[in-house]
Amino acid sequence: MRKVNFLLCVLICFVLQSKAQTGVYAIRDAKVFTVSGATIERGTIVIRGGLIEAVGENVKVPADAVIIEGKGLTVYPGFFDTNSSFGLAARPSPSPTPSSPTLLIQQASAQQQVSSTSNYPVGLRPEIDIVEQLRAGDSQFETQRNNGFTTAVTVQREGIFNGQSAIINLAGETVSAMIVKSPFAQHITFRTLSGGVYPTSLLGTFSALRQMFLDAKRLQEWKKIYEANPRGIKRPESDRSLEALFPILEGKMPVIFNANTETEIIRALNLAKEFNIKAIIAGGQEAWKVADRLKAQNVPVLLSLNFPKRTAIASEEADPERLETLRFRVETLKCAGRLEKAGVRFAFQSGGIQNYAEIWTNLNRAIENGLSKEAAIKALTLGAAEILGVSDRLGSIETGKIANLVLVRGDLFAKDRVFTHTFVDGKLFEIKQREDRSNQTATSTNVNLTGVWNLTIEAMGQSLPATLNLNQQGNTLSGTLQTAVTGTTNIKEGKVTADGFSFLLDINFGGNQVEVTVTGKVTGNQMSGSIQSQQGTFSFSGTRTPQNQ
Repeated sequence: MRKVNFLLCVLICFVLQSKAQTGVYAIRDAKVFTVSGATIERGTIVIRGGLIEAVGENVKVPADAVIIEGKGLTVYPGFFDTNSSFGLAARPSPSPTPSSPTLLIQQASAQQQVSSTSNYPVGLRPEIDIVEQLRAGDSQFETQRNNGFTTAVTVQREGIFNGQSAIINLAGETVSAMIVKSPFAQHITFRTLSGGVYPTSLLGTFSALRQMFLDAKRLQEWKKIYEANPRGIKRPESDRSLEALFPILEGKMPVIFNANTETEIIRALNLAKEFNIKAIIAGGQEAWKVADRLKAQNVPVLLSLNFPKRTAIASEEADPERLETLRFRVETLKCAGRLEKAGVRFAFQSGGIQNYAEIWTNLNRAIENGLSKEAAIKALTLGAAEILGVSDRLGSIETGKIANLVLVRGDLFAKDRVFTHTFVDGKLFEIKQREDRSNQTATSTNVNLTGVWNLTIEAMGQSLPATLNLNQQGNTLSGTLQTAVTGTTNIKEGKVTADGFSFLLDINFGGNQVEVTVTGKVTGNQMSGSIQSQQGTFSFSGTRTPQNQ
């Protein structure tokens, strides 16, 4: 009998390790919000090799899949943040500002003489590629994933030309593993350059942008003529900055204009029309004022969810805010709903918001001011993917697409919703709910869990015996869990809650330390519950031994 149990434990350990390595998962009996088609009330999604292998009501769960029980959960496509600086290493603190005009000029001159074939100063160099500045690693994106976001457009913020952005998935051990599309777009911000370098005014900025596009168009035509027959024609000079604009003039690369005011948006639309640029507006706080023109030119908007608010604390001595400032805040909340009614395509961006969870508060404010929930979900998923040109691989739950998914318990737009899991490129990230468990701690209870419990853990069709030794002091639990596979493990953060009990375990599995969450309920001397880990969710049940009854 001991030999059979030992072989069974070895088999279970091997199966767990192989499943974690192959990345095969099945989300079973969940509500599936496909976005591209009908919602499946009780469906199954199979994930294999980072892709959605199957989705539907009658999908068979593969024998090699780690099962996630989806009852009570809704699955959405992973959400998009369409304008960010995610994945960039923190820049070193700038040196003290030069104290004299001479030092300012020297500093500006040094910046301009960075090795390059560009004839333009730093800040007017569209050839900058964000991929060269990206760093890999899952942990840096935890906050975004914990709020359901799995994909982002990332670009630097400096300069008038911010450079070429990339679309990345918010996980990956290497930069190449993160990239979905690169380069994606050129980004332009209407600002001036510092250090006395032209342009020093916004009118100068608009003039400089237009002139660079004219120069790029001329250089492109010159190069075509020269390449066709160079004899007798002066050789065109190479200029990386102007050459970086060629894909834009050819309609192969869009330009994202960071523009919030009506005037800025109109200037961007004028520039796009003059040079036949495929334009996208980012920010767009007053986009509703030019909705008709955005619709006519088929220009989408990446709306910022970092809504304007009073920056100074109100006091009796403070001057009252201007009426147009108050009106601007109110109208910004209505922008998404107005664009929806006007038929203008739009997606959402975080807009540099400090508290990332505030995105959901502000989305609800937009819904309260005229935006439909259906349009909000589409703008977070398939609508964003369509604007970014990646709807063939992301944005909806369909067979063959990248497995970027988010699992939610409760109404997505309710305050009590809980994000439980996210998948990025088929990699599972389980979202810990430690704060929620502590808030549910019972103030008093008649249940006493002290004793030795003989449990059976169900893992992928196999049964694993376990012994749980608990000691309860008030609402606090301590003790150990013992199995033939994991040995004896001390429990931590044990609590008796209003719904039952919970604790954590650090299990040494395959040479790696893995944290799992155990939750359960007790009725008399009967215990049942679940064990949640990155390898899946397993159920258990058992009874207390007679001497402890």
